[in-house]
Amino acid sequence: MSKSALDKDLQRVSGLETATHDLGRMLAAPGIALVFLLVAALWASFAVEQGPSTYIVVIGAAIAGYMALNVGANDVANNMGPAVGSRALTMVGALVIAAIFEAAGALLAGGDVVNTVARDLLLAPEIEPTRFILVMMAALLASALWVNLATYIGAPVSTTHAVVGGVVGSGIASAGFAVVNWPMIGAIATSWVISPVLGGIFAAAFLLVIQATITNRLDKISAARLWVPIFVAAMTGIFAMYLATKGLSRIWKPDMVTTALLGVVFAGLGWFLAMPWVRSQSRHLENRKKHVATLFRLPLIVAAALLSFAHGANDVANAIGPFAAIVTAVQTGHGEVANISLPFWVLAIGAIGISLGLALFGPRLIRTVGEQITKLNEIRAYCAALSAAITVLVASALGMPVSSTHIAVGAVFGVGFLREYMSRREAHGSAVPVNARFVDASQLNATPEDALANARQVESRLLVRRQHVYSIFAAWVVTVPASAILSGLLYLGLDLII
Repeated sequence: MSKSALDKDLQRVSGLETATHDLGRMLAAPGIALVFLLVAALWASFAVEQGPSTYIVVIGAAIAGYMALNVGANDVANNMGPAVGSRALTMVGALVIAAIFEAAGALLAGGDVVNTVARDLLLAPEIEPTRFILVMMAALLASALWVNLATYIGAPVSTTHAVVGGVVGSGIASAGFAVVNWPMIGAIATSWVISPVLGGIFAAAFLLVIQATITNRLDKISAARLWVPIFVAAMTGIFAMYLATKGLSRIWKPDMVTTALLGVVFAGLGWFLAMPWVRSQSRHLENRKKHVATLFRLPLIVAAALLSFAHGANDVANAIGPFAAIVTAVQTGHGEVANISLPFWVLAIGAIGISLGLALFGPRLIRTVGEQITKLNEIRAYCAALSAAITVLVASALGMPVSSTHIAVGAVFGVGFLREYMSRREAHGSAVPVNARFVDASQLNATPEDALANARQVESRLLVRRQHVYSIFAAWVVTVPASAILSGLLYLGLDLII
């Protein structure tokens, strides 16, 4: 009896230790995030000139850091999700690569679109200086709260649209509907539809091309030796133009001819380097799709890293754009923000916050994008990454503002729905091999009963999880109005307090 009682006591102690350990792990991430926000506020108190409005900058720095954490937790998953979902990268490897390249992009090339977020959405002269500061503070806090909620429920949303909704909502609460730059809002709203559709179309098209040139061929190894270097060349050329157009636009703005020439040069360099690498890697591969797909692993990792760099350069503005406007308004003493200053310490808060948010809270959304929408391998994930870059290029050439989140998720939808469509064709016995000249009789339904059985089987072949499609789409639609309403309410509250 005494031994049994001792065992029970030891089990209780062991259970208590386990529960304490789990609780400690749960509280570790919020604790680290809180320390970062305190450090950001303290840094701001020393970085600005002391005055009666210093406390506003300190509060704004904490809110900007909070928004940066949420950008890292939600937005960065779009770049790394496919790589993790296809098993090209482990979660730890993806977090390390994304954190490094996001921070590098934000610090080296970030801030070019700060004026769009902080200045172009509102007609600033219509707003009094003190009210303008409250408008930006309410917008920043509202967008951060909404993205935080979206991350908690596992929905990848556009942080750009959250900030846009926040600025519009607080602006309307401050000075009415006339203060909003409605043509700009209309252009942004157009991207809600264009972004995911273009991303899905390009990703599906790339997957069809790869299937036709490599995976559906009888001699897949020989086909891969010819075509994989060509796809790598396309990737390096597209990403060279992508980074020149978007990722490095703050420090270098080449014209269209220079950008195109840059793409050609890097495409040639990519082909030259890929040729011997593909031949070396393919020597010991079996003539199977699964083995050939591994040749796309390294290009996929490179693509994910470059996407993270460009994302850090562009979307850091979502975290620090309104805050930069607050700092400028406090320093100049008026609400006209024609020339928003961007001190390094402001940029650093955004860069560090994005990387920290990714490391602490990013894995959940990475799994959602990479694993829970549809099944990905290296080839499908590569098509999604390449689609994201070319969609941004096309949209930039057409002058359309687009969402990187919508593009990336739309690309994953695109490859998933294409696979679903092709699976249904095969189940109905209508799929014909690429190299076949005649239909194989074994692919046809032998009897009406077989046809009915195949039809029922087709109905169950939903390779894209509809639940995630509906929830993500609903979150996209709700983001702007929800952020706007929340921001308007916060502005009214702050106007009473400050």
